[in-house]
Amino acid sequence: MARHLITSAIPYINGIKHLGNLVGSQLPADLYARYLRARGHEVMFICATDEHGTPAELAAAKAGKPVADYCAEMHAVQKTLAEGFRLSFDHFGRSSSARNHALTQHFARRLAEHGLIAEVTEQQVYSPTDGRFLPDRYIVGTCPACGYANARGDQCENCTKQLEPRDLINPRSAISGATDLEVRTTRHLYLRQSLLRDRLRAWITSRTDWPVLSTSIALKWLDDGEGLQDRGITRDLTWGVPVQFPGAPWQGMEGKVFYVWFDAPIEYIAGTAEWADAHGLPDAAWRRWWRTDEGANDVRYTQFMGKDNVPFHTLSFPATILGSGEPWKLVDYIKSFNYLNYDGGQFSTSQGRGVFMDQALALLPADYWRWWLLSHAPETSDTEFTWENFQVSVNKDLADVLGNLVSRVTKFCRSKFGEAVPAGGEGGPREAGLAADLAARIRAYEGHLEAIEVRKAAAELRAIWVAGNEYLQAAAPWSVVKTDPDTAAAQTRLALNLIRLYAVLSRPFIPDAAETMMAALGCTDWTWPDDVPAALAILSPGHAFATPDVLFRKVTDEERADWQARFSGTRT
Repeated sequence: MARHLITSAIPYINGIKHLGNLVGSQLPADLYARYLRARGHEVMFICATDEHGTPAELAAAKAGKPVADYCAEMHAVQKTLAEGFRLSFDHFGRSSSARNHALTQHFARRLAEHGLIAEVTEQQVYSPTDGRFLPDRYIVGTCPACGYANARGDQCENCTKQLEPRDLINPRSAISGATDLEVRTTRHLYLRQSLLRDRLRAWITSRTDWPVLSTSIALKWLDDGEGLQDRGITRDLTWGVPVQFPGAPWQGMEGKVFYVWFDAPIEYIAGTAEWADAHGLPDAAWRRWWRTDEGANDVRYTQFMGKDNVPFHTLSFPATILGSGEPWKLVDYIKSFNYLNYDGGQFSTSQGRGVFMDQALALLPADYWRWWLLSHAPETSDTEFTWENFQVSVNKDLADVLGNLVSRVTKFCRSKFGEAVPAGGEGGPREAGLAADLAARIRAYEGHLEAIEVRKAAAELRAIWVAGNEYLQAAAPWSVVKTDPDTAAAQTRLALNLIRLYAVLSRPFIPDAAETMMAALGCTDWTWPDDVPAALAILSPGHAFATPDVLFRKVTDEERADWQARFSGTRT
């Protein structure tokens, strides 16, 4: 048994997330966590809501609520939706927690002690109309690199280029829209991450198994232009982790908070501490996952994120960890994803474009979405969600292949042998051939999941389902039963065991359907099929089962047309 720490990029608190957010981090992370648990490994799967910074303040102001109240409400909403999609977090925390405040301030103090924090007097944008300094995300304008008209002052979400507010063309306040912006003097803290450039480069280049997408983005940020730059880690905001705290090695920073991208990744650690607190466990319980001097040396740490988050996870957060001088666990593998686009355009939280998690669950159960999203995960390039493709995938893969097998087998057995696994007969060459084929495919499936090759794993799982259907078509027990009921009984017994096997293998992708299949079979044995012939004999003669309702229903042409029209505009 191995120990696996898994974190998903934590979603911003500013509203319900869309399907592109879901498939870019949380959902594939859940797939991996579920698979590892199924193989008997010890897993700690952590996520949280990212509650600080400009997005939270702007969203709260738009909702007409105090930011703390807004964040508490939206955390509950996002937690409920995560449960709706069956995301199996060990803990879903909050970056506004006391644990994260304390840890963020701890890291800042340690960085300062190592000479990695600089106090910088700088010119910052001030809005007379709003009566305040405007942090970078409070300023929007045209990106100088790609021409995107709504780029933020810290990063363009269209081309991912890191920006400063003064880089924007035609900048304006994101609060009021005012363009009468001024530049005034203020003082902030900077993380001197440029001093860690060589250590970061050595660490990144040593990760030879990372996806090309992760490594190329990290090295691009190290090498482009003047290379890795020092980064401001404080902002003039009221909501966040206070910069001035007891024991802080600086003065005069009242009214400032740490930049959201400084404290957010620290929530991975803090969230694990929150997990321990929630279970009444001592600090040693979470530190064994994060401190290499307290047991984390044997932990494999995997992060999941969209490509826009890669720079912060490969440079800024590791700089914080390394710069602290303390034995914290660094990530071993970063699984990054490209973008999932929506029906000819882009998903966008800020613009309300696309299908959002609550809307999706109102249309169909989670497994329908989980299967399509994972089987079309944007791993090697951007991919696109279309309603036509969604309909075809659901109807063919889930309804025609898996659902049809479950229905045919259970209904046939009930009609010819009753609702119990039939006795009699023995398998022959065809059954041995199926077992051998499945064994090879299952080993390939395991390999793809262990390598976190999501689309390849989905394709192999579908091929495993298809193998069962092809066996049934060739064996034709509904015909054989007329002349050789014992042989038909053996074929049916094998097919019922196939359903159990498929439930176990499919659970990481479609957990609800897997539970339904096992419940119908009256089985609680989720043993992974290391020995396929043995797995195909777990349900013995006489074992009672029930015929389940339709496992997956088909999406009709009328529904597809309705949904396509309904979600063609923007969410209000």
